[in-house]
Amino acid sequence: MDSSSLIVQFGQQLINGISLGSIYALIALGYTMVYGIIRLINFAHGDIYMVGAYAGFFATTMFNFSFVPALIFSMAVAGLAGMIIERAAYRPLRNAPKIAILITAIGVSLFLEYTGMLLVSPQPRTFPAIFNADVYHLGGLVINSQQIVILVVSLLLMVILTYVVNKTKMGKAMRATSFDTDAARLMGIDVDKVISFTFGIGSALAAAAGVLVGVYYNSIDPLMGIMPGLKAFVAAVLGGIGNIPGAMLGGTILGIIEALVSGFWSSTFRDAAAFAILIIILLWRPAGLLGKNIREKV
Repeated sequence: MDSSSLIVQFGQQLINGISLGSIYALIALGYTMVYGIIRLINFAHGDIYMVGAYAGFFATTMFNFSFVPALIFSMAVAGLAGMIIERAAYRPLRNAPKIAILITAIGVSLFLEYTGMLLVSPQPRTFPAIFNADVYHLGGLVINSQQIVILVVSLLLMVILTYVVNKTKMGKAMRATSFDTDAARLMGIDVDKVISFTFGIGSALAAAAGVLVGVYYNSIDPLMGIMPGLKAFVAAVLGGIGNIPGAMLGGTILGIIEALVSGFWSSTFRDAAAFAILIIILLWRPAGLLGKNIREKV
């Protein structure tokens, strides 16, 4: 392989990796926001992504929604589901030992997966083609319309999230609760409302990722959230869990590395590469790329 074709292949895998990484980043944002507020790893988050994909599927097949209304509908359904899960499963255990909450999160994940198989059958569904799959050629690079939509929607949602967190009253309450929950409560902030909102907005972002994956890969199933959920957790840890820009950076880096491993080595090892990154980052920089080491008083 000559140098020019090698550069073209590298550029192509970079484009593929950015598209994949944008999806990981959207899911990772939910992990990192919830952890930043209540120090909880919500392992059911990947299955909320699955719920969002199915909500988008039924919105397009049963209600004949176009892409944008289906995306909004999916985000609303998943956001509501996330808030219900927080209220029913996590809030009663907020002062319980961390291991109890972790086991509950795994139980909620299994409940969503097997309820999904019961309600919609375990067979994969073909996601409808919402818009034409146009292909664009830039030199030797190939970019399709789905990749452009994924990137544009992901960037737009990340900008909106950044605005909400940094410029709105609820965002200020989220940052205060993340910094010191007890002090925020003493200052009159409704901590329960803030936590519920955080679950809702994180779940909505995961649902958007689910719809984008359905559009891109044209296939969804009740267990589709397991591996992307784990990889998004890796992305959150890579960027610095609890750090919103870190989740975006971690998702993008993970997607690019997976694409490069698939393109230049073998797609068999792409999952292994993701978890090797987790091991390396925990050994080398446990706080993540943008995270800060915080000393805890005993």
